[in-house]
Amino acid sequence: MVVRIERVGVLGAGVMGSAIAAHLANAGVPSFLLDIVTPELSEEDRRKGLTRENPSFRNRLAARGLDTVLKASPAAFFSPKDARLITIGNIEDHFGWIAQADWIIEAVAERLDVKQALLAKIEAHRKSGTLVSSNTSGIPIRTLAEGRSQDFRQHFLGTHFFNPPRYMKLLELIPGPGTLPEVMQAMAEFGERTLGKGIVFAKDTPNFIANRIGTFGLFTAMRVMIEGDYTVEEVDRLTGPAIGRPKTATLRTADLVGLDTVAHIASNIAQALSNDEERLAYAVPPFLQELVKRGWLGEKAGQGFYKRIRGSEGGEILALDYKTMEYRPQRKVSIPSLDATQGIEDAAERLRALAYADDRAGRFVWRALRDTLLYAAHRVPEIADEIVNVDRAMRWGFGWELGPFEIWDALGVERASKRMEQDGKAPPPLVTKLLGSGDATFYRREAGRPYVFDVAATKKVEIRERPEIISLPVLRERERVVAGNAGASLIDLGDGVACLEFHSKSNAIGPDILQLTRTSLELCAERFDALVIGNQGKHFCVGANLMALLFEAQDENWDEIDFIVRAFQRTSMAIKTFEKPIVAAPFAMTLGGGCEICLHAAKIRAAAEAYIGLPEVGVGLIPAGGGCKEMLLRSMEGIPAGVEVDLLPFFRHAFETIAFAKVSTSAKDAQRLGYLRPTDKFTMNQDRLLYEAKRAALAMVAEGYVPASPKDDIKVLGERAIAAAETQLYNMKSGGYISDHDELIAKKLAAILAGGHVTPETVVTEQYLLDLEREAFLSLCGERKSQERMQYMLATGKPLRN
Repeated sequence: MVVRIERVGVLGAGVMGSAIAAHLANAGVPSFLLDIVTPELSEEDRRKGLTRENPSFRNRLAARGLDTVLKASPAAFFSPKDARLITIGNIEDHFGWIAQADWIIEAVAERLDVKQALLAKIEAHRKSGTLVSSNTSGIPIRTLAEGRSQDFRQHFLGTHFFNPPRYMKLLELIPGPGTLPEVMQAMAEFGERTLGKGIVFAKDTPNFIANRIGTFGLFTAMRVMIEGDYTVEEVDRLTGPAIGRPKTATLRTADLVGLDTVAHIASNIAQALSNDEERLAYAVPPFLQELVKRGWLGEKAGQGFYKRIRGSEGGEILALDYKTMEYRPQRKVSIPSLDATQGIEDAAERLRALAYADDRAGRFVWRALRDTLLYAAHRVPEIADEIVNVDRAMRWGFGWELGPFEIWDALGVERASKRMEQDGKAPPPLVTKLLGSGDATFYRREAGRPYVFDVAATKKVEIRERPEIISLPVLRERERVVAGNAGASLIDLGDGVACLEFHSKSNAIGPDILQLTRTSLELCAERFDALVIGNQGKHFCVGANLMALLFEAQDENWDEIDFIVRAFQRTSMAIKTFEKPIVAAPFAMTLGGGCEICLHAAKIRAAAEAYIGLPEVGVGLIPAGGGCKEMLLRSMEGIPAGVEVDLLPFFRHAFETIAFAKVSTSAKDAQRLGYLRPTDKFTMNQDRLLYEAKRAALAMVAEGYVPASPKDDIKVLGERAIAAAETQLYNMKSGGYISDHDELIAKKLAAILAGGHVTPETVVTEQYLLDLEREAFLSLCGERKSQERMQYMLATGKPLRN
């Protein structure tokens, strides 16, 4: 079955519907966004002279939804221009448009009668074979499909996006009783490849997988909090990064979701369950009922478990005392076992240390984890046939580092089971089957291949590998490392392509990475056809090793700093002029030196969520690894040969991009800023990034790659550009927008991009511009205020203006 989804009809322009339409636009997929016509004209409508026939009135809800996502923070669109792919309308006048859609998604209010009526109307207008789905978060798919034709039911499924759709990886797919397997597979392919989602196949059970487990975990944490007399701050410290969860932890996450929404989800789950004991677990505690009653609904109301005091210095945040229902200043949480985990990077090791600790932290973590793990194990195969789907749902939908069954393994299944029995908790049948099979873990690796315990077969089965998902850790297990040191490795990707992987702390660039890069180029010249620069860390690269640089500057080791900068510049130029194609594969934070590495590659294949920039001015410096030079050259690349144009606007673009430390909000935004060329592509699903970068490299090989040569014909504006920049800086300083030190940094930057104090139209070389970069960088390293900025950034993670 071949399904091509080229246009989508989105019915319902509320929070989810409009955000789904926005993400479809991010993927280049046009959509119709329809909502109902509001019942009556408002007084404002009458003052404007609108009638019920006016499109502004009839399309109001869809227009409002589109406007909301255009103003959303974080941004719903990769680029606001993508909104043109969304055509707004209303269900009364434009419902016939859905006949043009290949996929129709219903995203209206969570009411069975409303959804069923809309689905009946869809059936009357859809083409045969068109996919139809509901974005319900809990209404049974089988109930929604009742009364529909066979063709409709065969092409109908649940598509549960998580909010916000652009950023949340999880997409749960839920079949109805008659859904064709081919339909499920087609939607999975579209969701994964085109929309960049992580696909999980869920069964048609109350609230599917992630919300079922996640909501249970939330209410379990609140119950343990009450029973153990823990504070709000303690709960969030103990259920955040310490156990491999997001920084928002449990109660702060509830505030962000909305406490009324949390209570509503729990009530819906409880009503749908038949087991009284399980239903009790979702009972809304009295203090949460009171919070909802008072309208203290979390972030949207300004107060919930936490309350921000507006106007106070630094925006003080108070915490709720749920026993008195009063807010008080937050209290620092310090418990020995919790404090001891701060230096442990491995999530499984942190979990073990906390869960088995014999103190206040250990007791909370053990009880909260124990009940959640038992619950998850009892839900298989009820909510999913494969435990992999449960773990992925929690990682992708709730941001857990480890899913429930991975946590079982981390704690030790046998050890955890024995302790649970001591607590009077019988092990679930799934755990008994696992241990009875002679196995002690749900997952294991053998010869570099992953295996998982199969519930039905009661034995380990291999997790199918997919060629489009390259795993560097797996290749490392299979001894595909060609060379390496503490900061980087060269790994054989196969088919004549190698990968230069950074793996220092935060992938910060230091001498070890520069040395391995040069070694990798030598090896690639001898043994490979192309090179990909990429990794699978949290971020591609946060820049140079700032702490090492600061130490050298404070010790006034100028010769050492000069040596390091020269080495970086030589490495950048070696990448640019390498005889074989090099493709950089940036993702997430790609800043400073990481951006400069990418700028010198022959091609960039970025993840859609790539935040690329040269923010060195924030730490009192300028880019010195060739970043200034490359941004100037890229700004002028579109000028046809032999055409005389005013170069000042091109200079200004490069200058303002670096001087204002502009960082892209997406790969598409990086194209606008000039960090990516218009010919550079991006990948929606980061799991496929290395595979697609490798394909891009092989395509360049097949086309006959011609390496770049150092430029010796760069026309610069010299004194003219410097004067223009200094005038702009004078006005900004006079207006109080920049400090004296900001002005100093920007003047040095302007001098580099202008080619120094030379006459306009002077022709210079790349090396000349690199020398200007290095000289400016060294002089700024000696500035006390620059060193203060570096210290502040290292201490706080934020730039300092001084």
